[in-house]
Amino acid sequence: MRFWHLNSVKLWSLFLFSSVLLAAVPLQAATDGDYVIGDGDGLQISVWDTPQLSTGATVRPDGKITLPGVGDVVASGFSPAQLSEKLTEKLAKFVKKPIVTVIVGGITNNKIYVFGGGVPPGVINLPGRTTLLKFLIRFGSFKGIDLEHSYLLREGKKLSVNFYDLLIKGDLSKDVMLQAEDILYLPDNEANKIYLMGAINTPKYIFYRQGVKILDAILEAGGFTKFAKENSVLILRKGPNEREEITVKIKDLMKDGDISQNIDLMPGDFVIVKESIF
Repeated sequence: MRFWHLNSVKLWSLFLFSSVLLAAVPLQAATDGDYVIGDGDGLQISVWDTPQLSTGATVRPDGKITLPGVGDVVASGFSPAQLSEKLTEKLAKFVKKPIVTVIVGGITNNKIYVFGGGVPPGVINLPGRTTLLKFLIRFGSFKGIDLEHSYLLREGKKLSVNFYDLLIKGDLSKDVMLQAEDILYLPDNEANKIYLMGAINTPKYIFYRQGVKILDAILEAGGFTKFAKENSVLILRKGPNEREEITVKIKDLMKDGDISQNIDLMPGDFVIVKESIF
Protein backbone atom coordinates (compact mmCIF):
# COMPACT_ATOMS: atom_id res chain seq x y z
CA MET A 1 0.00 0.00 0.00
CA ARG A 2 2.89 2.35 0.80
CA PHE A 3 4.35 1.75 -2.70
CA TRP A 4 1.03 2.54 -4.34
CA HIS A 5 0.66 5.67 -2.20
CA LEU A 6 4.11 7.00 -3.13
CA ASN A 7 3.53 6.43 -6.85
CA SER A 8 0.11 8.06 -6.66
CA VAL A 9 1.67 11.11 -5.04
CA LYS A 10 4.32 11.26 -7.79
CA LEU A 11 1.72 10.93 -10.57
CA TRP A 12 -0.49 13.56 -8.94
CA SER A 13 2.46 15.95 -8.56
CA LEU A 14 3.48 15.43 -12.20
CA PHE A 15 -0.07 16.04 -13.43
CA LEU A 16 -0.46 19.13 -11.27
CA PHE A 17 2.89 20.50 -12.45
CA SER A 18 1.92 19.94 -16.10
CA SER A 19 -1.43 21.63 -15.58
CA VAL A 20 0.20 24.63 -13.92
CA LEU A 21 2.54 24.96 -16.89
CA LEU A 22 -0.34 24.86 -19.34
CA ALA A 23 -2.25 27.48 -17.40
CA ALA A 24 0.83 29.69 -17.09
CA VAL A 25 1.50 30.15 -20.81
CA PRO A 26 -1.81 30.78 -22.62
CA LEU A 27 -1.15 34.34 -23.70
CA GLN A 28 2.37 33.59 -24.95
CA ALA A 29 1.18 30.42 -26.71
CA ALA A 30 -1.37 32.40 -28.69
CA THR A 31 1.34 34.74 -29.97
CA ASP A 32 3.65 31.83 -30.80
CA GLY A 33 1.19 30.30 -33.28
CA ASP A 34 -0.76 27.99 -30.96
CA TYR A 35 -3.93 26.53 -32.45
CA VAL A 36 -6.94 28.81 -32.08
CA ILE A 37 -10.30 27.16 -31.47
CA GLY A 38 -12.99 28.00 -33.99
CA ASP A 39 -16.63 27.35 -34.83
CA GLY A 40 -17.36 23.67 -35.48
CA ASP A 41 -14.35 22.32 -33.60
CA GLY A 42 -14.93 19.29 -31.39
CA LEU A 43 -13.63 19.65 -27.82
CA GLN A 44 -13.08 17.14 -25.04
CA ILE A 45 -13.18 18.90 -21.67
CA SER A 46 -12.00 16.98 -18.62
CA VAL A 47 -12.27 18.15 -15.01
CA TRP A 48 -9.90 16.18 -12.81
CA ASP A 49 -11.66 14.07 -10.15
CA THR A 50 -15.05 15.50 -11.17
CA PRO A 51 -16.32 13.21 -13.98
CA GLN A 52 -19.84 14.64 -13.88
CA LEU A 53 -18.44 17.94 -15.19
CA SER A 54 -16.31 16.32 -17.89
CA THR A 55 -17.92 16.36 -21.30
CA GLY A 56 -17.49 16.58 -25.04
CA ALA A 57 -18.68 19.68 -26.85
CA THR A 58 -18.85 21.10 -30.36
CA VAL A 59 -18.32 24.82 -30.80
CA ARG A 60 -21.55 26.29 -32.12
CA PRO A 61 -21.76 28.86 -34.96
CA ASP A 62 -22.06 31.56 -32.28
CA GLY A 63 -18.61 30.52 -30.99
CA LYS A 64 -19.94 29.11 -27.71
CA ILE A 65 -20.12 25.75 -25.94
CA THR A 66 -22.44 24.67 -23.13
CA LEU A 67 -21.01 22.95 -20.05
CA PRO A 68 -22.78 21.35 -17.06
CA GLY A 69 -22.90 23.74 -14.13
CA VAL A 70 -21.32 26.57 -16.11
CA GLY A 71 -23.69 27.22 -18.99
CA ASP A 72 -22.64 28.98 -22.19
CA VAL A 73 -18.97 29.84 -22.57
CA VAL A 74 -17.29 31.52 -25.54
CA ALA A 75 -14.66 29.12 -26.94
CA SER A 76 -13.88 30.50 -30.41
CA GLY A 77 -10.80 32.67 -30.52
CA PHE A 78 -9.04 31.01 -27.60
CA SER A 79 -6.19 28.51 -27.60
CA PRO A 80 -6.85 25.25 -25.69
CA ALA A 81 -4.61 26.49 -22.85
CA GLN A 82 -6.47 29.80 -22.66
CA LEU A 83 -9.83 28.06 -22.62
CA SER A 84 -8.58 25.70 -19.88
CA GLU A 85 -7.68 28.72 -17.76
CA LYS A 86 -11.00 30.38 -18.44
CA LEU A 87 -12.98 27.26 -17.43
CA THR A 88 -10.82 26.81 -14.34
CA GLU A 89 -11.79 30.29 -13.16
CA LYS A 90 -15.50 29.63 -13.72
CA LEU A 91 -15.49 26.20 -12.02
CA ALA A 92 -13.51 27.52 -9.05
CA LYS A 93 -16.75 29.13 -7.81
CA PHE A 94 -18.19 25.74 -6.83
CA VAL A 95 -15.34 23.18 -7.25
CA LYS A 96 -12.33 23.27 -4.96
CA LYS A 97 -9.12 23.83 -6.95
CA PRO A 98 -10.43 22.45 -10.26
CA ILE A 99 -7.95 21.14 -12.82
CA VAL A 100 -9.33 21.48 -16.35
CA THR A 101 -7.84 20.19 -19.59
CA VAL A 102 -9.14 20.98 -23.08
CA ILE A 103 -8.30 18.71 -26.02
CA VAL A 104 -9.27 19.63 -29.58
CA GLY A 105 -10.52 16.54 -31.39
CA GLY A 106 -12.35 17.37 -34.60
CA ILE A 107 -10.48 20.32 -36.11
CA THR A 108 -12.51 22.37 -38.58
CA ASN A 109 -11.03 25.81 -37.96
CA ASN A 110 -7.98 25.58 -40.22
CA LYS A 111 -9.51 26.60 -43.53
CA ILE A 112 -7.69 28.45 -46.33
CA TYR A 113 -9.67 30.08 -49.16
CA VAL A 114 -8.28 30.12 -52.70
CA PHE A 115 -9.67 32.03 -55.71
CA GLY A 116 -8.60 34.03 -58.75
CA GLY A 117 -8.50 31.51 -61.62
CA GLY A 118 -4.80 30.60 -61.55
CA VAL A 119 -5.61 27.34 -59.76
CA PRO A 120 -8.93 25.61 -59.05
CA PRO A 121 -10.80 27.71 -56.46
CA GLY A 122 -11.90 26.16 -53.21
CA VAL A 123 -11.86 25.94 -49.44
CA ILE A 124 -9.00 23.77 -48.20
CA ASN A 125 -8.93 22.45 -44.65
CA LEU A 126 -5.31 22.09 -43.61
CA PRO A 127 -4.43 19.12 -41.37
CA GLY A 128 -1.78 21.16 -39.54
CA ARG A 129 0.47 24.22 -39.67
CA THR A 130 2.09 24.97 -43.00
CA THR A 131 3.85 27.76 -44.88
CA LEU A 132 2.77 29.51 -48.07
CA LEU A 133 5.47 27.70 -50.07
CA LYS A 134 4.48 24.24 -48.81
CA PHE A 135 0.83 25.00 -49.48
CA LEU A 136 1.37 26.20 -53.07
CA ILE A 137 3.60 23.26 -54.01
CA ARG A 138 0.49 21.06 -53.99
CA PHE A 139 -0.64 22.77 -57.20
CA GLY A 140 2.47 21.64 -59.13
CA SER A 141 3.42 24.06 -61.91
CA PHE A 142 3.11 27.80 -61.32
CA LYS A 143 3.04 28.67 -65.03
CA GLY A 144 -0.69 29.32 -65.04
CA ILE A 145 -0.49 31.76 -62.09
CA ASP A 146 0.22 35.47 -62.40
CA LEU A 147 2.62 35.55 -59.45
CA GLU A 148 3.32 39.26 -59.72
CA HIS A 149 -0.32 40.09 -59.02
CA SER A 150 -1.03 37.36 -56.47
CA TYR A 151 -1.57 38.30 -52.86
CA LEU A 152 -2.37 36.95 -49.40
CA LEU A 153 -5.27 38.53 -47.53
CA ARG A 154 -5.44 38.23 -43.73
CA GLU A 155 -8.16 39.88 -41.64
CA GLY A 156 -9.00 42.16 -44.56
CA LYS A 157 -5.43 43.36 -45.14
CA LYS A 158 -2.92 42.42 -47.82
CA LEU A 159 0.30 40.99 -46.48
CA SER A 160 3.59 42.11 -47.99
CA VAL A 161 4.47 38.82 -49.71
CA ASN A 162 6.39 38.62 -53.00
CA PHE A 163 5.10 35.44 -54.65
CA TYR A 164 7.47 35.75 -57.61
CA ASP A 165 10.62 36.02 -55.48
CA LEU A 166 9.48 33.13 -53.30
CA LEU A 167 8.41 30.65 -55.98
CA ILE A 168 10.63 31.56 -58.94
CA LYS A 169 13.75 33.03 -57.37
CA GLY A 170 13.65 30.69 -54.38
CA ASP A 171 13.93 33.50 -51.84
CA LEU A 172 12.79 31.65 -48.70
CA SER A 173 12.89 34.85 -46.67
CA LYS A 174 9.61 35.72 -48.43
CA ASP A 175 7.87 32.64 -47.04
CA VAL A 176 5.20 33.12 -44.36
CA MET A 177 3.25 30.84 -42.04
CA LEU A 178 -0.38 30.51 -43.08
CA GLN A 179 -3.17 31.04 -40.58
CA ALA A 180 -6.78 29.89 -40.41
CA GLU A 181 -9.13 32.03 -42.55
CA ASP A 182 -6.31 33.29 -44.80
CA ILE A 183 -7.45 34.15 -48.34
CA LEU A 184 -5.16 33.54 -51.33
CA TYR A 185 -5.79 35.42 -54.56
CA LEU A 186 -4.01 33.61 -57.41
CA PRO A 187 -5.05 35.11 -60.78
CA ASP A 188 -4.47 33.31 -64.04
CA ASN A 189 -1.62 34.22 -66.37
CA GLU A 190 -3.68 34.78 -69.54
CA ALA A 191 -2.84 38.47 -69.74
CA ASN A 192 0.87 37.61 -69.46
CA LYS A 193 1.08 35.46 -72.57
CA ILE A 194 3.56 36.36 -75.34
CA TYR A 195 2.65 34.95 -78.75
CA LEU A 196 5.25 33.86 -81.32
CA MET A 197 4.20 33.16 -84.89
CA GLY A 198 5.32 33.26 -88.49
CA ALA A 199 8.58 31.77 -89.80
CA ILE A 200 9.65 30.01 -86.62
CA ASN A 201 9.90 26.28 -86.08
CA THR A 202 7.34 26.01 -83.29
CA PRO A 203 4.73 28.77 -83.22
CA LYS A 204 3.52 28.98 -79.63
CA TYR A 205 2.95 31.24 -76.68
CA ILE A 206 5.16 31.61 -73.63
CA PHE A 207 4.39 33.21 -70.29
CA TYR A 208 6.00 36.53 -69.49
CA ARG A 209 8.69 36.53 -66.84
CA GLN A 210 10.89 39.30 -65.57
CA GLY A 211 13.73 40.11 -67.96
CA VAL A 212 12.58 37.88 -70.85
CA LYS A 213 14.06 39.16 -74.12
CA ILE A 214 13.10 38.59 -77.73
CA LEU A 215 16.01 36.25 -78.43
CA ASP A 216 15.00 34.12 -75.44
CA ALA A 217 11.49 33.82 -76.80
CA ILE A 218 12.56 32.92 -80.34
CA LEU A 219 14.94 30.24 -79.11
CA GLU A 220 12.17 28.80 -76.91
CA ALA A 221 10.07 28.54 -80.07
CA GLY A 222 12.76 26.48 -81.82
CA GLY A 223 14.44 29.32 -83.73
CA PHE A 224 13.88 30.55 -87.26
CA THR A 225 12.87 28.48 -90.29
CA LYS A 226 15.07 28.67 -93.37
CA PHE A 227 12.60 31.12 -94.94
CA ALA A 228 12.68 33.62 -92.09
CA LYS A 229 13.55 37.27 -92.65
CA GLU A 230 15.71 37.48 -89.56
CA ASN A 231 16.11 41.23 -89.79
CA SER A 232 12.40 41.77 -90.13
CA VAL A 233 10.88 40.61 -86.87
CA LEU A 234 7.80 42.56 -85.90
CA ILE A 235 6.56 43.09 -82.35
CA LEU A 236 2.97 44.24 -81.92
CA ARG A 237 2.50 45.82 -78.51
CA LYS A 238 -0.55 47.38 -76.92
CA GLY A 239 0.21 51.01 -76.15
CA PRO A 240 -1.71 53.46 -73.98
CA ASN A 241 -3.81 54.66 -76.92
CA GLU A 242 -3.11 52.38 -79.88
CA ARG A 243 -1.05 49.34 -80.84
CA GLU A 244 2.68 49.96 -81.33
CA GLU A 245 4.79 48.27 -84.03
CA ILE A 246 8.45 47.61 -83.28
CA THR A 247 10.82 46.13 -85.87
CA VAL A 248 13.77 44.14 -84.54
CA LYS A 249 16.85 43.02 -86.52
CA ILE A 250 17.67 39.67 -84.98
CA LYS A 251 20.28 38.85 -87.66
CA ASP A 252 22.28 41.90 -86.61
CA LEU A 253 22.01 40.70 -83.04
CA MET A 254 23.09 37.11 -83.72
CA LYS A 255 25.70 37.73 -86.41
CA ASP A 256 27.09 41.14 -85.52
CA GLY A 257 26.46 41.19 -81.76
CA ASP A 258 24.22 44.26 -81.84
CA ILE A 259 22.73 43.74 -78.35
CA SER A 260 20.58 46.85 -78.72
CA GLN A 261 18.28 44.65 -80.82
CA ASN A 262 17.69 42.19 -77.97
CA ILE A 263 14.85 44.17 -76.45
CA ASP A 264 12.73 43.23 -73.46
CA LEU A 265 9.33 41.73 -74.19
CA MET A 266 6.16 42.73 -72.38
CA PRO A 267 3.01 40.84 -71.39
CA GLY A 268 0.60 40.55 -74.33
CA ASP A 269 3.26 41.08 -77.03
CA PHE A 270 2.83 39.44 -80.46
CA VAL A 271 6.15 38.48 -82.09
CA ILE A 272 5.74 37.92 -85.84
CA VAL A 273 8.66 36.64 -87.94
CA LYS A 274 8.13 37.52 -91.58
CA GLU A 275 8.93 35.11 -94.41
CA SER A 276 11.15 35.73 -97.38
CA ILE A 277 10.09 34.49 -100.82
CA PHE A 278 13.67 33.50 -101.67
